[in-house]
Amino acid sequence: MKHLAAYMLLTLGGNTSPSADDVKEVLSAVGVEADEDRLSTLLKELEGKDINELISEGSAKLASVPSGGAGAGGAAAPAAATGGDAAPEAAKAEEKEEEKEESDDDMGFGLFD
Repeated sequence: MKHLAAYMLLTLGGNTSPSADDVKEVLSAVGVEADEDRLSTLLKELEGKDINELISEGSAKLASVPSGGAGAGGAAAPAAATGGDAAPEAAKAEEKEEEKEESDDDMGFGLFD
Protein backbone atom coordinates (compact mmCIF):
# COMPACT_ATOMS: atom_id res chain seq x y z
CA MET A 1 0.00 0.00 0.00
CA LYS A 2 2.84 2.39 0.79
CA HIS A 3 4.31 1.80 -2.65
CA LEU A 4 1.02 2.59 -4.33
CA ALA A 5 0.58 5.71 -2.21
CA ALA A 6 4.04 6.95 -3.21
CA TYR A 7 3.32 6.15 -6.87
CA MET A 8 0.06 8.10 -6.73
CA LEU A 9 1.75 11.06 -5.04
CA LEU A 10 4.25 11.17 -7.85
CA THR A 11 1.52 11.07 -10.49
CA LEU A 12 -0.35 13.85 -8.71
CA GLY A 13 2.86 15.85 -8.81
CA GLY A 14 3.01 15.57 -12.60
CA ASN A 15 5.21 12.49 -13.10
CA THR A 16 3.04 10.42 -15.46
CA SER A 17 5.33 7.38 -15.35
CA PRO A 18 7.21 7.13 -12.04
CA SER A 19 10.21 4.80 -11.94
CA ALA A 20 11.29 2.52 -9.10
CA ASP A 21 13.91 5.07 -8.08
CA ASP A 22 11.26 7.81 -7.91
CA VAL A 23 9.08 5.72 -5.61
CA LYS A 24 12.07 4.78 -3.44
CA GLU A 25 13.00 8.44 -3.13
CA VAL A 26 9.49 9.37 -1.91
CA LEU A 27 9.46 6.51 0.59
CA SER A 28 12.93 7.29 1.90
CA ALA A 29 11.88 10.93 2.43
CA VAL A 30 9.50 9.72 5.14
CA GLY A 31 11.83 7.10 6.57
CA VAL A 32 10.28 4.03 4.94
CA GLU A 33 12.28 1.33 3.21
CA ALA A 34 10.95 0.09 -0.13
CA ASP A 35 10.32 -3.61 -0.70
CA GLU A 36 11.93 -4.44 -4.05
CA ASP A 37 9.61 -7.35 -4.90
CA ARG A 38 6.40 -5.48 -4.19
CA LEU A 39 7.62 -2.37 -5.95
CA SER A 40 8.59 -4.27 -9.09
CA THR A 41 5.22 -6.08 -9.08
CA LEU A 42 3.37 -2.77 -8.74
CA LEU A 43 5.32 -1.17 -11.57
CA LYS A 44 4.72 -4.19 -13.84
CA GLU A 45 0.97 -4.04 -13.14
CA LEU A 46 0.75 -0.29 -13.78
CA GLU A 47 3.06 -0.20 -16.81
CA GLY A 48 1.37 1.51 -19.74
CA LYS A 49 -1.82 2.28 -17.81
CA ASP A 50 -3.29 5.65 -16.90
CA ILE A 51 -3.77 5.89 -13.12
CA ASN A 52 -6.80 8.18 -13.52
CA GLU A 53 -8.58 5.60 -15.69
CA LEU A 54 -7.79 2.87 -13.15
CA ILE A 55 -9.22 5.00 -10.34
CA SER A 56 -12.44 5.70 -12.25
CA GLU A 57 -12.84 2.00 -13.13
CA GLY A 58 -12.31 1.05 -9.49
CA SER A 59 -14.81 3.65 -8.32
CA ALA A 60 -17.42 2.26 -10.70
CA LYS A 61 -16.83 -1.26 -9.37
CA LEU A 62 -16.94 -0.06 -5.77
CA ALA A 63 -20.24 1.74 -6.36
CA SER A 64 -21.92 -1.59 -7.12
CA VAL A 65 -20.86 -3.13 -3.80
CA PRO A 66 -23.67 -3.07 -1.21
CA SER A 67 -22.65 -1.57 2.10
CA GLY A 68 -23.93 -0.67 5.56
CA GLY A 69 -27.23 0.23 7.08
CA ALA A 70 -28.96 -3.14 7.36
CA GLY A 71 -27.67 -4.26 10.76
CA ALA A 72 -29.90 -2.18 13.05
CA GLY A 73 -33.16 -3.02 11.27
CA GLY A 74 -32.96 -6.71 12.10
CA ALA A 75 -32.87 -6.12 15.85
CA ALA A 76 -35.95 -3.88 15.84
CA ALA A 77 -38.16 -6.37 14.00
CA PRO A 78 -38.37 -8.96 16.84
CA ALA A 79 -39.23 -6.22 19.32
CA ALA A 80 -42.09 -5.04 17.14
CA ALA A 81 -43.37 -8.61 16.74
CA THR A 82 -43.49 -9.14 20.53
CA GLY A 83 -45.47 -6.00 21.15
CA GLY A 84 -42.54 -3.62 21.56
CA ASP A 85 -41.74 -4.44 25.21
CA ALA A 86 -38.10 -5.18 24.45
CA ALA A 87 -37.42 -1.82 22.81
CA PRO A 88 -37.53 0.38 25.97
CA GLU A 89 -35.30 -2.08 27.83
CA ALA A 90 -32.79 -2.05 24.98
CA ALA A 91 -32.81 1.75 24.91
CA LYS A 92 -32.11 1.90 28.66
CA ALA A 93 -29.21 -0.55 28.29
CA GLU A 94 -27.75 1.51 25.45
CA GLU A 95 -27.97 4.71 27.51
CA LYS A 96 -26.09 3.07 30.38
CA GLU A 97 -23.38 1.85 28.00
CA GLU A 98 -23.00 5.31 26.47
CA GLU A 99 -22.60 6.89 29.90
CA LYS A 100 -19.77 4.49 30.68
CA GLU A 101 -18.00 5.25 27.39
CA GLU A 102 -18.22 9.02 27.84
CA SER A 103 -16.53 8.96 31.23
CA ASP A 104 -12.74 9.22 31.06
CA ASP A 105 -12.16 9.91 34.75
CA ASP A 106 -10.61 6.52 35.45
CA MET A 107 -8.04 7.00 32.67
CA GLY A 108 -6.55 10.06 34.29
CA PHE A 109 -6.60 12.30 31.23
CA GLY A 110 -9.02 13.96 28.88
CA LEU A 111 -9.02 14.35 25.14
CA PHE A 112 -7.70 17.92 25.18
CA ASP A 113 -5.37 17.82 28.23
